[in-house]
Amino acid sequence: MIIDCHGHYTTAPAEHNDWRKDQLAAFAADGRAPDYPHISDDEIRESIERNQLRLLRERGADMTIFSPRASAMGHHEGDEHVSIEWSRTCNDLIARVVGLFPDSFAGVCQLPQSPGAPVKSSVAELERCVLELGFIGCNLNPDPSGGMWTGPTLTDRYWYPLFEKMVELDVPAMVHVSSSCNPNFHFTGAHYINADTTAFMQLIQGDLFGDFPELRLVIPHGGGAVPYHWGRYRGLADMMGKPPLAEHVMQNVFFDTCVYHQPGIDLLFEVIDTGNILFGSEMVGAVRGIDPETGHYFDDTKRYVDALGLTDADQAKVYSGNARRVYPRLDRTLGER
Repeated sequence: MIIDCHGHYTTAPAEHNDWRKDQLAAFAADGRAPDYPHISDDEIRESIERNQLRLLRERGADMTIFSPRASAMGHHEGDEHVSIEWSRTCNDLIARVVGLFPDSFAGVCQLPQSPGAPVKSSVAELERCVLELGFIGCNLNPDPSGGMWTGPTLTDRYWYPLFEKMVELDVPAMVHVSSSCNPNFHFTGAHYINADTTAFMQLIQGDLFGDFPELRLVIPHGGGAVPYHWGRYRGLADMMGKPPLAEHVMQNVFFDTCVYHQPGIDLLFEVIDTGNILFGSEMVGAVRGIDPETGHYFDDTKRYVDALGLTDADQAKVYSGNARRVYPRLDRTLGER
């Protein structure tokens, strides 16, 4: 079985995206957002079957761990009430996708992380999505300010109630920012990769996993710049008097394979233990075109992994075993599959 750990509903029906515009316009006008539109099951089926499900089958994978569109989380827009309303709406839509295609998608939720707001609303939404909707994890934005980095670090006690709930529910988080309102940082080309790298450095500087030894975090996009600069981070940890990274961080942190060329995948697997790598493609996502050098889609990451020549045991880890270990609720759902 091949599980793609990183998929977003980037093809949601237009009515859903239009409602978000209306919601933000109403907030700016100090008004009430209109009622959410009716979206039929057929509209959802079409949006999935023509896109994610088609590509999943064409590229040889079986299931996607699926969450709302990351760039549209927009935690910096509106206020806490707006974020709660938008998150619930997005998560309910993901639940409908999973309900229609339970063998192909597993739900991961967006959290209502309005900048400066207490984390309790995120705790409540996580609990709702896991216990009521059957979701298997969440996306955690380390910078709800949208590229301004005005909030606390991931190791700050501000986050502890959320981490406590994650451990209680036995669910991981993918550390994933949203869009950037800072013109210095392109959202997918800079902000995403910056955030992945920044989150990892914050984890080195702190001792989060000393307090939460069972907490699991997935850092996407191949870990940002981390594998490429692995010696730098090992050296910085040593200078700070921290344990080796294998003990200090890598018992709890995992990277995906959303790296869109063969040399990048080669490096990722040369540097990072296969037990810490989950197969992911982020499709349909940040890079959707065909690579003129190969004739294949940039985000067809299975081709890169297949080309590594991994042992059967390591390939099984990367394609499904690691995901089932990091997302135990998914493992229980899949049973003997």
